[in-house]
Amino acid sequence: MEGLSESAREKVIFTAVQLSKDDTPGCTAEACSFRDANHEMQKRGVVVLGISADDIPSHQKFADKYGLPFPLLADTDTTVSQLYGVWKEKNYAGKTYMGVNRETFLIDKEGIVRKVWPKVKAAEHAQEVLETIESLEL
Repeated sequence: MEGLSESAREKVIFTAVQLSKDDTPGCTAEACSFRDANHEMQKRGVVVLGISADDIPSHQKFADKYGLPFPLLADTDTTVSQLYGVWKEKNYAGKTYMGVNRETFLIDKEGIVRKVWPKVKAAEHAQEVLETIESLEL
């Protein structure tokens, strides 16, 4: 990942969690799942980064409300979402619009994407990520 020091990349595994929208039911369940698994993630050297198109004040309110211990990155211009291929056409209530698709990327210490979850069960997802880290021996 660009912008990280060499020493940081040698020590951690990143789980970049693409959140659709702050304080919506699915994103809240997923974020709280990672919050609850934070201790286990840290023991394994995993850094969780949540990212969505919401702005910093929205993220701060969301993080404070649910006690999220990991950074929420603001991708307000959707540059990162587009680079990761999660800025997609969506349909809801008969309307078509562009939005962030909820996906997770497991990135190893060399910066290689080791696993992508294009669809997740929000409330159980952090455990699934931990199991994958174990099975890949990361």
